[in-house]
Amino acid sequence: MVNNDHMQVHLVDGTYELFRHHFALPSRMNGDGMEVAATRGVVMSMFNMLDEGATHVGVATDRTVDSFRNAMWDGYKSGEDLDPELGNQFPLLDEVLEAAGFTVFSMIEHEADDGMGSAAARAAADKSVDQVLICTPDKDLAQCVVGSRVVQFDRRKGQMFDHDGVIEKFGVPPESIPDYLALMGDASDGFPGLPGWGAKSASTVLGRYLHIENIPADPADWNIQVRGAAKLAATLQEQMELAMLFRKIATVVTDAPTFTKVDELRWTGPQAAFAEVAARIDAPRLVERAQKLAQKLAQTRN
Repeated sequence: MVNNDHMQVHLVDGTYELFRHHFALPSRMNGDGMEVAATRGVVMSMFNMLDEGATHVGVATDRTVDSFRNAMWDGYKSGEDLDPELGNQFPLLDEVLEAAGFTVFSMIEHEADDGMGSAAARAAADKSVDQVLICTPDKDLAQCVVGSRVVQFDRRKGQMFDHDGVIEKFGVPPESIPDYLALMGDASDGFPGLPGWGAKSASTVLGRYLHIENIPADPADWNIQVRGAAKLAATLQEQMELAMLFRKIATVVTDAPTFTKVDELRWTGPQAAFAEVAARIDAPRLVERAQKLAQKLAQTRN
């Protein structure tokens, strides 16, 4: 999704892309017997994005699966059950993407979500940027959408969500997404939400009250129709502390270290080391692809 008349910043969840390609592609071992298929797939996908006209691209990755959130909730997702063939590609992906000429935000204390949220906030603050595209289907990132200036883009489905699109999809505006996830839970991140609360009840109540602390304690004061309101209200009052903790866990950090100036995100071609790095993942064709893209870029600038 590229508009060549305006400056767009594309922010990509590198970890999501690595997982997606790992499960979608057949295995590919390099000469050292290391699994590299997913890394090759992600880099090819990034080159496809450039081919479609993207100019300023940032990739957020997780250096490890664990983050500061693991200390907040015992059941939060961790790297314990991560397939080593996938886990070993985390640092490899960073190295290959950087050699391919991309700016990578490698998160250690934070998560890739925080990297994208922080980069989106920084890019949106730059007046030269017309639009920021957060390229991930992850519902957590819907909270970072701002009008039609910062949008969420599902590359695989070709779907874009602006502020109104988030409301249409979830029943709540972007600023209510952490509250929504806190009440209904997020199985992929490993926190359960509150008993009885689901997507429908959370969106109906938050669609009216926006945030957890605004929800009246007495369900008789709710001016909306919700099935099982009395029980939901009682559960919320009993577990308010837990709800607030889950909301904190679900809130994307927007001040993690990413980049300083938007121009750092401009792709100007691969680094000199790319041929050597590509050889290690048995991908000489990626070098040819990068050279062609660099030539195309040079022609458009002349």
